Amino acid sequence: MKNEKQLTTMIVPFYLAEQPDIEGRMIQEIWAWNFDELEYNHDYIQWLFPINEKSAFNPYAPVLNNEVIERFRTDSHLQQNLLQSFSVMLKFYGLEGNTESDAEYCASQRYIVTKAHNYKIRAIEWINFGNHNYLRITRILKCLMTLGCERYARAFYQCLQQIYKEETQAITPKTFHYWTDAASTPLC
Repeated sequence: MKNEKQLTTMIVPFYLAEQPDIEGRMIQEIWAWNFDELEYNHDYIQWLFPINEKSAFNPYAPVLNNEVIERFRTDSHLQQNLLQSFSVMLKFYGLEGNTESDAEYCASQRYIVTKAHNYKIRAIEWINFGNHNYLRITRILKCLMTLGCERYARAFYQCLQQIYKEETQAITPKTFHYWTDAASTPLC
């Protein structure tokens, strides 16, 4: 089996679709998974959203280092692929991201995350007390903040704020606190 350093060196080639993850899956395969595959497979999320902390659940998860972080922050192809992973997970949660012009900011592009048409159906899958998707969301926020996609993480967090207000019986203050911390500052 590969050690932590070897796993870290696999992140960029995996994200550039040049080599598979540790399980032999190419990134495009994971992007094409249906909702059941995304729900019931538990070892892909660390590959789509690597962070600079060891996974408590997957000993074969890659861990970001400064070199990989810098590469993501400066390579537009890596950024695009990271946003594709983010889009896949937004759909899984019944959410969608859109860019809109904001007249207040001189027609600058603003990114927002909102509930999609199938939100109520998808929410049944993941909004319930102690759901493992809450941990996945924390990881996604941390990854986006670390790898240079802060505006996307903050837009996701704003949507999660609203969901939390509506779902206080199913999402604990502790969970929301983790999301708040994850979306607050970049981790590099």
